Amino acid sequence: MSSSSEAAVAQLASGKLLLDRPADGVARLQINNPARRGALDHEILDTLAQAVGGLDARCLVITGEGRMFSAGYDIGNFDDVNFEQAAEQLVAHPFHAAIEALEAYEYPVLAAINGHAIGGGLELAITCDMRIAARGVKLGMPPAKLGLIYSHTGLRKFIEACGVANTNELFHSGRNVDADRGEQIGLVNGVVEPGELEQHTLDLAGEIAANAPLSLAGNKRIVNTLRAADLALDEQAERELVELRESCFASEDFREGVRSFAEKRPPQWRGR
Repeated sequence: MSSSSEAAVAQLASGKLLLDRPADGVARLQINNPARRGALDHEILDTLAQAVGGLDARCLVITGEGRMFSAGYDIGNFDDVNFEQAAEQLVAHPFHAAIEALEAYEYPVLAAINGHAIGGGLELAITCDMRIAARGVKLGMPPAKLGLIYSHTGLRKFIEACGVANTNELFHSGRNVDADRGEQIGLVNGVVEPGELEQHTLDLAGEIAANAPLSLAGNKRIVNTLRAADLALDEQAERELVELRESCFASEDFREGVRSFAEKRPPQWRGR
């Protein structure tokens, strides 16, 4: 976090999440887990949800550290014995709770994508109301390379932001796109040079925070209510999609995808 921050920095989640207030009415949470490439573990996600729920800033900024915004779920510590349980618990509860906290935040949330945003890290960013990225960062969704069926709620965010065709490209190819391509397809609102990202983001956040709080909160609530109404699923359809998602946790392919990722080798898919 830059020395330009005037307020004291609070270290949360054993220092893996930093909180400061760099401008009037603005709070900033920084993912600070460089040893794991900004990966989101249980402690970070639980603390993020709690911290967001306790803030009252009129604009919240989410950012990362160094060359990473976030590499997504921390899958490196799954053990073979409890693999299915560990996988389901991480991507189901704490991640979902963190995402829900951002969605429920009363005022606008702005992602300052300082570095690469991959997988769950990119979903964290796309959950924010606006996204500004540093030129040169990579954005990607690799579930197909891991044997993971993504959540329908997560996929829906990408369809809303990027459209069906671009969402298909991201999820079926598993390729990363750079920030400029991300802006073209709606993943981000704007792209600036890396050295300009912090000041650009704080200027925008400060401008937002200076606006009428009733307007900020009211407009965000209306937008989210309209989105939910347009995309509502009946209970049976939603249950089927959740079951489909959960089915991958027990699959041989998901276990192989995580193992091959850790071992840096091509996966050997079995289709089951």
